[in-house]
Amino acid sequence: MRVIAGTHRGRRLRGPRTRALRPTSDRVREALFSILGNRLKNGRFLDLYAGTGAVGIEAVSRGIEHVTSVESNRDALKLLHQNLELCHIGEEIAVRSQTVQQFLSYPNQWNGPYDIVFADPPYAEASELPALLAESRTDDLFALDSWLVIEHAAKTDLPMSLGCTQFLRRYRYGDTALSLYTRSSTVTA
Repeated sequence: MRVIAGTHRGRRLRGPRTRALRPTSDRVREALFSILGNRLKNGRFLDLYAGTGAVGIEAVSRGIEHVTSVESNRDALKLLHQNLELCHIGEEIAVRSQTVQQFLSYPNQWNGPYDIVFADPPYAEASELPALLAESRTDDLFALDSWLVIEHAAKTDLPMSLGCTQFLRRYRYGDTALSLYTRSSTVTA
């Protein structure tokens, strides 16, 4: 794994040694940031199920102002902290060592609203994310005209709305898909 572009371009990141963790591949990460484009400049980014932190680090490398990374797996958290040290990233990324459900249950710790919310749940748990977003006060989580991007198995169908967001578009990369939602009152891609 490596940082693809920006100020940390080419920096190698530590990845898992087992298949228990499934980091976003370089190909899908590159596609994600191509989709996000100029939305990254000086924005706020929430990385749910952050894993090794590669997506959040890539966001910082490409100009995002602040990232909140949420992860509960101990092995992933260890890799995330190691990768932050490798890239000399400190205050730009706040790490929340808790489950996504716990994080969403406490709006006072959100540091939002966020311009981009990225969620890469374990594929087996992707169908649980809509319920988590429906139960929380997502209006305070998402900035106006924000985007929610969910990485999931291509065979998984997600609903047309999640919390206060509406489905916009789906991108497929082999067995992986990125589903894009928006909080905008006008839906354009």
